[in-house]
Amino acid sequence: TCDTGDQQTTAAVQLKETAATIVERLKDVATYEGEDAVFECRLSRETAQDAQWFLGDVPLQSNEMNEIRVQGTRHSLILRKVTLEDCGSISFKVGQHSTAA
Repeated sequence: TCDTGDQQTTAAVQLKETAATIVERLKDVATYEGEDAVFECRLSRETAQDAQWFLGDVPLQSNEMNEIRVQGTRHSLILRKVTLEDCGSISFKVGQHSTAA
C-alpha cells in the first residue's frame, strides 16, 4: 500500500510454485526373488506437487508390499519381497516430468 495522505493505492503479490524437475533419474534394478527392490530419484527442489509411483500402468501406494518415502528432494520406492509378477517398468511422475526403469 502507498498512502500519500489524501490518496492511497494497493497492490498484491502472488507467487506460483515453480515446477520441480527430476535431476537424478531412476536406475534399473536386478535382484533375486524374495528380496527387496529399491528405486530412488531426486528432484530439483522439495515440492507440494503430487508425485506418483507406477508399476506398469498401476499407481502404487504405501502398504505392506510397497514402501514410498520422501526425504527432502529424494523420493524412494521399496518393493518388498519381489516376485516374478513384479517384473516390469517402474516409473515416477511429478508434474509434467517422469522417469522410468
